[in-house]
Amino acid sequence: MTLVHILVFSVSALLAGWLMPTRLRGAFLLSGSLVALYWLQPSTPIRNLDFWLPTTSILLTVLVWAWTCAARARPPLSEWGPSAMLILAPILIIALTRYTGTFCCLTSARPPELPAVLTMLAGGFFLAYLPIHMTPRLRRLPAIAFILLIFLFLVLKMPLLSQAASTVLRNANGQDASLASALDLPWLGFSYLAFRLLHVLRDYQGQKLPAYGLGDFVTYALFFPAVTAGPIDRSQHFQQELTKANQAVTDSSSAWHLPAPNWSQVIPGAERILWGVFKKFVLADSLALIALNPQNAVQVQTPAWTWVLLYAYALRLYFDFSGYTDIALGLARLLGISLPENFDRPYLKENLTSFWNSWHITLAQWFRAYFFFPLTRALRSRPQKLPVWTIVFTGQMGTMLLIGLWHGVSWNFIAWGAWHGAGLFLHNRWSDWARSHLAPPDGRPRLRALFGLGGSLLTFHYVVLGWVWFALPQIDLSLHIFYKLFGLA
Repeated sequence: MTLVHILVFSVSALLAGWLMPTRLRGAFLLSGSLVALYWLQPSTPIRNLDFWLPTTSILLTVLVWAWTCAARARPPLSEWGPSAMLILAPILIIALTRYTGTFCCLTSARPPELPAVLTMLAGGFFLAYLPIHMTPRLRRLPAIAFILLIFLFLVLKMPLLSQAASTVLRNANGQDASLASALDLPWLGFSYLAFRLLHVLRDYQGQKLPAYGLGDFVTYALFFPAVTAGPIDRSQHFQQELTKANQAVTDSSSAWHLPAPNWSQVIPGAERILWGVFKKFVLADSLALIALNPQNAVQVQTPAWTWVLLYAYALRLYFDFSGYTDIALGLARLLGISLPENFDRPYLKENLTSFWNSWHITLAQWFRAYFFFPLTRALRSRPQKLPVWTIVFTGQMGTMLLIGLWHGVSWNFIAWGAWHGAGLFLHNRWSDWARSHLAPPDGRPRLRALFGLGGSLLTFHYVVLGWVWFALPQIDLSLHIFYKLFGLA
């Protein structure tokens, strides 16, 4: 997301929040999110892929909505038909720009031929329409969607599979397959989209999924402020926020009259956007010039400069990611929607558990809800009782390994996940031991402050050292940096 994107989105959000008649707000959020999906999609050397990837994101979202609806009820066409037309309209308009003198700036290259687009849309909506109105007993469709999302996730995260997919797509387009690369598939926001849709499918399987309209569901999954870098909101929470925002406008004006500016939303939202822009484009981009990377890792000579590079990387990563999150939360705030927080001063926490309660909060909560808690409950309910430490270790290590693999299926992310899994386990064991063997320093504030400072410094440096695995793709290079940090190389 560039400064131009942020400026356009901010102005659009203000216009929607201030000047948009109530009856058009839902259509704006839906259509605007779809248009933003194409505009934000990075370019790719594979012909027309910058159009097909956003289109596939939209169709996958529609399929998940339709297939979960089909297993529960059969919504009438009058309920979802208008939303379907609103979804089709921007796709077709962007596709038709192929035939204009200068194609639309919303895609980096000319869109594909219209017959190909119509064929894909017809196929996607047929797969959605069929179970809703012809075969409502197909209970396995959500499971098929779950498997499909996991498969696509693995293709994008495993370099070998990504390169193989690029080869197939290049051959299909008549392009040189020898140039295929794992970097040819920059699918915008798919990691976040996949986890939103997987959350919906898991809640459906647990019979915790309420009914959603097609338009609201697609808006939730592809909401333009959060499409690039999260947060991973729950569908139930987003639906409540959407209803609350629309109700606030309805209460303040009639359906076709303009609402008064809501300064309690606008000012905090604008402040959050400006703070996010400063963190991302001033602090993070400046630190990136000296942050640890594979190039300077092999050139640095002294332990002191190695620590400087590593500290710069740790701060750059935080300012970059949290800056994007601030921008997303600020844009949503302008629209009257409160997205969940994703960071809460993580580098100041006194232990690793608190760090993971404040770093990428929504991702950590997702894995706790859908992996850690189900796994540990299953282990506790076994007929043969397992030691507590075994259950804790299995749950924490498994969770952190999966979080590592979420960033990429490679050895360096596995090592990073294992580093944090081991750290969380050690903190859990230490906490249990200290609780029964050490007197709490609550009555001695100076000692409590000293313990807190020591814990924060220890946690910060443990996290910072873990970023070595995250920043460098080769394990041997990471080990070289560890040796260099402590003057052993």
